Amino acid sequence: MPLTTIKDGEYTATVYKMIKEGRYGDAIHILSKEHQKHTKSRAALSLLGYCYYHMQDFTNAAECYEPLTQLHPEVEDYKLYYAQSLYGACAFPEAMKATFLLDSTASHTKMIKLQAAIRYGEEDFSGAKTLVEQLPQDDPDYDVDLGCLLYKEGEYEEACKKFLSSMNVLGYQPDLAYNIALCYYSLKQYASALKYIAEIIERGIREHPELSIGMTTEGIDVRSVGNTLILHETALIEAFNLKAAIEYQLKNYAAAQEALTDMPPRSEEELDPVTLHNQALMNIDTKPTEGFEKLAFLLQQNPFPPITFGNLLLLYCKYEYFDLAADVLAENAHLTYTFLTPYLYEFLDAMITCQTAPEEAFRKFDEIAGKLTEQLRKVTKQEARHNRDDESLKKHVQDYDEVLERYIPVLMAQAKIYWNRENYSMVEKIFHKSLEFCNEHDTWKLNVAHVLFMQDNKYKEAIGFYEPIVKKHYDNILNVSAIVLANLCVSYIMTSQNEEAEELMRKIEKEEEQISYEEPDKKVFHLCIVNLVIGTLYCAKGNYDFGISRVIKSLEPYNKKLGTDTWFYAKRCFLSLLENMAKHMIMLRDPVVQECIQFLEHCELYGKDVPAIIEQPLEEDRMHIGKNTVTYESRLIKALFYEVTGWNE
Repeated sequence: MPLTTIKDGEYTATVYKMIKEGRYGDAIHILSKEHQKHTKSRAALSLLGYCYYHMQDFTNAAECYEPLTQLHPEVEDYKLYYAQSLYGACAFPEAMKATFLLDSTASHTKMIKLQAAIRYGEEDFSGAKTLVEQLPQDDPDYDVDLGCLLYKEGEYEEACKKFLSSMNVLGYQPDLAYNIALCYYSLKQYASALKYIAEIIERGIREHPELSIGMTTEGIDVRSVGNTLILHETALIEAFNLKAAIEYQLKNYAAAQEALTDMPPRSEEELDPVTLHNQALMNIDTKPTEGFEKLAFLLQQNPFPPITFGNLLLLYCKYEYFDLAADVLAENAHLTYTFLTPYLYEFLDAMITCQTAPEEAFRKFDEIAGKLTEQLRKVTKQEARHNRDDESLKKHVQDYDEVLERYIPVLMAQAKIYWNRENYSMVEKIFHKSLEFCNEHDTWKLNVAHVLFMQDNKYKEAIGFYEPIVKKHYDNILNVSAIVLANLCVSYIMTSQNEEAEELMRKIEKEEEQISYEEPDKKVFHLCIVNLVIGTLYCAKGNYDFGISRVIKSLEPYNKKLGTDTWFYAKRCFLSLLENMAKHMIMLRDPVVQECIQFLEHCELYGKDVPAIIEQPLEEDRMHIGKNTVTYESRLIKALFYEVTGWNE
């Protein structure tokens, strides 16, 4: 029956049919009109509250049930639904007050459970535990509630046992499976966590095809499934978010992003805070402006994921928006003690100080580093004492790795202070001091290689650090950063190991050809950047004829090799050449000048849609869209060539 033909008095049967089919939005549309006509319509208001509750719109559900509790105080269910709706809307004080209206004899157990949940939501865990202990121990929710409290206390193994015990008694339940997966995640037992997540997802696909799981990833345009109670009961959103978090921790970033697009589709305004946070974090490299907006928005909501505050501040520092980080810290001082660990607060404080007082920042980093090195030595001693106890040893190794992961950013921040001043010998000394703890850490080894490379006379030592990184991924060499491959090739050339450099370049070329065959439209820049860096080296040594020629050849074919990064390297060489020509320090042969102008004309032709620079995401004064292109910059450089050389177009 079309909605427009429903007559007065016929809405009830139609609405029940819609509710049965899960069409809560359509039901709300009818019920709202009916309620407006008959403001004291108990049936319409009750069904309206029911529909809002099943759509997880708890605020509107509470607004429906509140007048019902006043109009019909004898109906105990209305009081319970009102309190539950307030709890769902995170209005915890109001929800607790509403529970006192319940008849303690008829609804005692329900009241205790709801009050415990409210205390848990308020993070009053001792109060929640006191209430849970009032429940009969044979109550099916008893172990589940205790498990949740144990988890909050950091007792992940004990919490997991409680959830597994409940699963044995109650049978399979998606929310319990998720709780178990979460415990394994917190214990860093990712394989076990993924096993339970996979089961949640498989059951969701099998039992609820209407939820369109995975269709967004496949590029199928599907409508939002909404925040229904069915979706909530499947625990699919939680499972996909946890899967994304695990893949992100394992540095499988593509898989993490896929987990987010695999979840049942919802419109952006329907997204829960955790999904919104994860979308912002995992797409920050490709959509930074959008990511910052989402995190800043979440910070204004109540509640928001606890890690939002720290992540927003860290990302501001990563993108060098130190003023914004300082403003957010100042404006949200009340959140500092709740959501930032002492380590993270001290680290952020030192990062922000770097901009105005680098020496003071270095001292602050040194204090943090001192505390962390002390912890590392302490854990090392404990490892030595328990080297025969597998479980204890495993825990100490895990503890050591956690402290080391906090130490590395501090060390790199210290080193960056001197790197920015081009004081590379001091950077090397800082890294040498940390040799005791970091000599096996990939980030440390990579940065040591870079600082050795920058000192010109330490290419041989740089090779010793670059080579293991490259050999580790030799079968998939394009997984190695292009700049690492380029620096290794240059180091080979500078130590007269030209054969090794040529072999490495042939290996890169072979892999790029394979990708070009499998994915013809994909741009791959590794070999191009290697050649650009080698060309830059020759230009820096004054051999512009060979260096510029290498730069030009590296960007062929232009439709596949011209990109923002490759243009950056190319234009540096051309600007350096022009500067030296303007000073009459070098002269170029006419064929080379002609080759340069032809190159710039090709860049002008193919660079219309290639940004010349990547602008900072939150920059207020943005470049004119027509000026931020390779085409525009290549025209400028070509004009300079004509001016410096005296050539005519």
